[in-house]
Formats: sequence, structure tokens, C-alpha cells
Amino acid sequence: MAPVPGSKEVPESLGQRRTWISPYEQLPCICETIPTLMKQSPLSQNTNRLPLNRGLAATFITLTVLGLLQVVAVEAQGIAPAPQSAMRKEMIFDPVLRLNAYEVTLPATWRFRGTLVQGTTCIPVPFQVFRVNSPDGLSALERLPRLDWAWGNTPAGPDCLPIKTVMSARDLLKYIADTFHVDYVGEGRVPPEYISFVNQGLARDRAAIAPRYAAAGMTQPTQTVDVAMAVVRFRNGSFTMKGKFEGTVHCTHFPDHHQCYAEVRYDTAPEAQFPAVDTLVANAGAAQLAQWNKAWLDFNNQQTAANIRQIQANGAANIARIKANGEQFRQSQAMRQRVHEEFMATMRRGTDMSMNRTKANMDARSRSTSDWVDYALDRQTVRDPGTGQSTKVSSTFSYTWSDGAGHFYQTEDPNYDPNGVLQGTWTRQQKVHGDGSR
Repeated sequence: MAPVPGSKEVPESLGQRRTWISPYEQLPCICETIPTLMKQSPLSQNTNRLPLNRGLAATFITLTVLGLLQVVAVEAQGIAPAPQSAMRKEMIFDPVLRLNAYEVTLPATWRFRGTLVQGTTCIPVPFQVFRVNSPDGLSALERLPRLDWAWGNTPAGPDCLPIKTVMSARDLLKYIADTFHVDYVGEGRVPPEYISFVNQGLARDRAAIAPRYAAAGMTQPTQTVDVAMAVVRFRNGSFTMKGKFEGTVHCTHFPDHHQCYAEVRYDTAPEAQFPAVDTLVANAGAAQLAQWNKAWLDFNNQQTAANIRQIQANGAANIARIKANGEQFRQSQAMRQRVHEEFMATMRRGTDMSMNRTKANMDARSRSTSDWVDYALDRQTVRDPGTGQSTKVSSTFSYTWSDGAGHFYQTEDPNYDPNGVLQGTWTRQQKVHGDGSR
């Protein structure tokens, strides 16, 4: 990309040739001016003309909610391809999977720099970022970092844009032009056939994923795509530069959550050379490699499955812990119940013993009192062994007999028996305490 105000000029030894390092190359440009503005770019596209990539990123959004991640491959092609010039291929390497992820087509003599960037918490799919420069450093084609944002019931992470609504592609390009400190000249014309191509691709995407939502009994989210072009102008030293932003905004709307991402392609050249450069780079761009696409999806699915297994394991561990805690609680309760019962039994035994002792003492006092009363009144208490009835009689004699009819016979002779001598049936009475107890 040709430099913009604030860029650094690095002179070369070849006459008027200069190599320009743009603020984009110094990453803080976008990162600091728009916090998190550098997050999102497509992953299954040929970057010819407008950036279109519903292959992995959009499908990831719509299918992740189903737990079914698979690519609906849609690659953008140039609407009116320019005549083929001498071109070459460069690769963007994925250091995690250790595979080439993208194949970048560029003019044969142009310089290339590119890398793969990790996605955001809004859309974790990685994206490609690259820049190719003409030999004189004045003309350039760039693929800017993808931009992600989300809003709704699911909060967006700190690495997503703080946007809470849909942004049109036109407004997005105006915003980026202002961020790059270039003059916004006006909107560019998006070819009608390209718009038709985008709509057809969107319809194919929806048709491809509709059965999955139907099988899951879920409402299919609404997907929208908006495209725009913007022409800009700025100064690069003594050169009047012209540039073109080409942007696409993809949005997926769930009932309670919304996700959007934007892709921007930017080509610049001295104004007099711009038509020729624009034609030259029309066939330049990045195409995702199928082998990497499959490897990334497999890796993502493995991570998802591992996460699910971990969640399930944690859930099983929690259930086991709850059961163990429940069993421990039950045992503790049983132990507490036994201790309580033993305590109550001890209390009851102590109370019973105390009451029995009290009763015995009271009985003893009662007996002693009744005996003293009998003694004071010169009488004694006897009990009929047959009926258990107690009777007060004179204490003059030691032995008492009763005929059960209220008649008593007393004697000092222990061997005397009135039966057969006196009329009736006589029973010898038992001498007891004054209260009737033995």
C-alpha cells in the first residue's frame, strides 16, 4: 500500500525509487486508532474483486449453534476478469497446523508479505492478512484484517468491535477511510452481476444448512450480505494517489443474538497509473486451500469434542461429588441421630432413675410416717393375702386372723388356728407398713 500521512519513507539506492512502510505494516495504526478494528477476514474465498467469503466464517456462525461444523464452499470470482498478466503464487502458512492455508496470486514482479491471524471470540475462525507491493513501492494491494462484532444476549469479547447494530458496507468504508486519513471521494459502482452472484451464494448457503436446523428443531437464523466500493485520494510525497476500498459485511441474526464480520480489500496506485494497476490486480487475491480447511475443521471439531467431554466429565464428577456429599451427609445425619437418641436415652434413664429415687424416698418417708401414726394410735396395719385389702387393727396382739366378713381374731400364739373352732373360714393376715406396703 502506498504511504498515507504518518507513514515512514525508506529510500532506496535506485534513483527516485522509494519503498514505503504504511501504518498498516506497523500494526499500531489500525489497532490504536480503532481498538480491535483488526479482527476478521474471510477464509474460503478467492479475493478476486470484492472480498466474499461465506465458506468458513459464515458457516461457522450458523452451524456452531447446532454443534455441526462443516463448510459450504463459496468462492468469489472476478465479475469481469482482466486479461491475464504474468502472475506468481505465494503461500500463507499456518504455524499451528503446519500447513499452507492460503494461496495468494499476485503480479510476478511484486513483493509479498502475508500471515494468518487468529480469529476473535466473536468468530474464532482464523483469517488471512497480506499486502503486495509493486517494485517501485508506490502501488499496492492489501487484504485488511477482518472486523468482528456481536451483540445480544451473548456478550462479545474484548477483542471484538464495540458495535451493537448492523453497519452497512458503505458506512464501514467511510469509517476505514477516515481511519486511514485519506480523502473519501465517493462510492464506487458495484457491478449488478456481482450483487446477483452474492445473493445467489447467500441463497445456496441458506439452502445447504436449512435441513440441519430443521432436524434440530431450531429456527434458522437470518443471514445478510452487504457490499460496497469506495474511491479515496491522498498524497504520497509529490504523487497524487488514488485508492479503492472494496468491502463486504456479513451478518447472522439469531432470535436473541447477532454476529457480523466485515472484509475489506484495498488497492492503491498513483492516480495516473491507477486504471492499469486496478486491472492488473483484478486477478490477484487469496484462495483458501482445501487441505488446510479440512485440517482446521477437524482440529476445531476435536477441540469441541474434547471440551464437551471435559464438560461431561466435570458434570459426572460434580454428580459423583454431590452423591458422595449426599451419602456423607446421610451418614452424618444418621450418626447425629444415633448420638441424639443415645443422649435422649441417657436423659430418660437419668430422669427415670431420679424419679424412681424420688419416689422411693417419698415412699420411704410415707411408710415411716404411716408407721409412726400407727404407733402413736396403738395400732397396726395388716393385709389379707387373698384380696390384698389392708386393715387397721390393734397393735396389742402379734397375730391377726380374718374371716373376710369384717371379723378379726387376734392372738399371741403363733400356732393357733381358729378354723374349725370358730364359725367361718379364717385367713391369717400379713403384717405390713402403715401405708399398706410390705
